[in-house]
Amino acid sequence: MSQGGGPGAGGEEVAPPGVDTSTPHSARMYDWWLGGKDNFAADRAMGDAFIQAIPTIKTMAKENRKFLGRAVNYLVADAGVRQFLDIGTGIPTRPNLHEDAQAVAPETRVVYVDNDPIVLAHARALLVSSEQGRSEYIHADLRKPQEILSDPALLQTLDLSKPVALMMVAVLMLLKDAEDPWGHTRELMDALPSGSYLTITHPGREFDEEAMEVIRSSAERGGMTVIPRTKADVARFFEGWDLVEPGVVPVMAWHPDGELADPNGAFYWAGMARKR
Repeated sequence: MSQGGGPGAGGEEVAPPGVDTSTPHSARMYDWWLGGKDNFAADRAMGDAFIQAIPTIKTMAKENRKFLGRAVNYLVADAGVRQFLDIGTGIPTRPNLHEDAQAVAPETRVVYVDNDPIVLAHARALLVSSEQGRSEYIHADLRKPQEILSDPALLQTLDLSKPVALMMVAVLMLLKDAEDPWGHTRELMDALPSGSYLTITHPGREFDEEAMEVIRSSAERGGMTVIPRTKADVARFFEGWDLVEPGVVPVMAWHPDGELADPNGAFYWAGMARKR
């Protein structure tokens, strides 16, 4: 069977302790879209419902992943960042963030944060690091930023007096407006020193209002929260920090590797900003 979950011998669904396989989870849906095996029937059913609304959503997931690689390369190679705090890590998909970062700067340190027990089951795989660097995993929730910031694993891995790249890739959509994702993000931002960076991707309403509403309502019926937001709502997360060019743009258009046939082909906004 796979390490974290998915079909076991004879085809039965096998899960680590504490994993509710009856309710879909965004990390496991994302794993399925990317061709992984750590997902269950409920995840695949909801993932398929999303595909019915947006047939290219698997490609969009891959584009989001490609953006992560470009962003990490920029932060390490161009901005000189050597510390990362990755909120909403998801199930490991190689190359992982620390592998990309340490390929450029082996001394880079990374703390991963997620609240899915399947990600916890994969933590050992995540923690394989370079000899000079370090990577750690925290099982915690974005809704409790102070618990993240005070976790001993974070404090032993990151030096919060030096710049940190806060990565929030495809995670803020999981909080409703009433849960104040802007406030939780700001608590994390305020704990970081000058020269730190915030990187975000987020599903955008404007790309296809009808399809995004189908996704929001389908997720709600399945016991999940997925909130697409407008470009202005995403830009609010960066307030007070200096946006890196080209600002908040479609994810494929952020420092693309080459010419784009359709920069709006993946329905995510993406942006990065630096703390003054």
